[in-house]
Amino acid sequence: MALKLMKGCEAIAEAAIQAGCRYFFGYPITPQNDIPEYMSLRLPQVGGCFLQAESELAAINMVYGAGGAGARVMTSSSSPGISLKQEGISTCCAAEIPCVIVNMMRGGPGLGNIQASQGDYFQAVKGGGHGDYHLVVFAPSSIQETCNLMQKAFDTADKYRTPVMILADGLIGQMMEPVELKMNPNPEMPEKPWAAQGYDPKGERPRAVLNSLYIETEDLDVLINRLHERYAEIEKNEKMVECYHTEGAEFILCAYGTVARVCKAAVRILEEQGVKVGLVRPITLWPFPTETVHDTIAQESVKGCLTVEMSDGQMYEDIRLAVNGCKPCEFMGKAGSIIPTAEEIAERILKMREA
Repeated sequence: MALKLMKGCEAIAEAAIQAGCRYFFGYPITPQNDIPEYMSLRLPQVGGCFLQAESELAAINMVYGAGGAGARVMTSSSSPGISLKQEGISTCCAAEIPCVIVNMMRGGPGLGNIQASQGDYFQAVKGGGHGDYHLVVFAPSSIQETCNLMQKAFDTADKYRTPVMILADGLIGQMMEPVELKMNPNPEMPEKPWAAQGYDPKGERPRAVLNSLYIETEDLDVLINRLHERYAEIEKNEKMVECYHTEGAEFILCAYGTVARVCKAAVRILEEQGVKVGLVRPITLWPFPTETVHDTIAQESVKGCLTVEMSDGQMYEDIRLAVNGCKPCEFMGKAGSIIPTAEEIAERILKMREA
């Protein structure tokens, strides 16, 4: 497989197609517009369907329909558009519809701006819609990793019958990097006996019921208990985290997405000055790698940790819960789509060292 220079959004779209996605429903919003544009060209070439819906609400409900029929289906948007999809996302979770949702985060709240941000962490991880549910949330830090996670996202969605979100900031969507894509003209699809693919009155294929309305309280309780048993299985099996130069470190940086790349540059700057610093990078934001974060920061050599985000400190809450007071925790954040620099991060660690 040869390396190819690709823009992030276009690479993500191609990776989805190679993972077996054949249906895309979306609505334009910056900075993810290159995804639907690319899908509109490529999906007809592979026998798929691209449809620009009349709104974000329509798009997510089209996803419900295609996913309920057993297809690998995807939608993408950016922060305010994801907000509009929240009722449909909650409905997909309740009806156990596997699908993939891409959020290229931009500044907020409200319409905010069109630059990169990480302000949608709470929305993605804590449940932006109503009710007791979770999304599996992947947070890539490069275009190659995003492509790799796209295959895993579709596989995970099918395995657990749940929506999966790729949460990336707009930088990843708009930058260009060399990527290696596994070209798979005939991806293998899992059997979906639960899907609405035709009713056999002889009983060989039961009638599919994909529903999120439960009038009887006991029936809703059964659904929620079933979902949470599934979430417990996901928490047990699907956590992903990168630990970078953490063994014997004096301080630990915590970051995800593009900011984690900046933190790695800060690690190198500090190491040149004789200060050993590591990075913990959650790749799954839900399920959150709580045990790894705690154990890494609880090392005897560690004096404290610094969480760095392009937000007002959303992941920082989960870091503090994971650390549980075993070491001092500090936060460094930039809001409004301002990207912290490696030099600023290194300077903050040196101040913590002097304190």
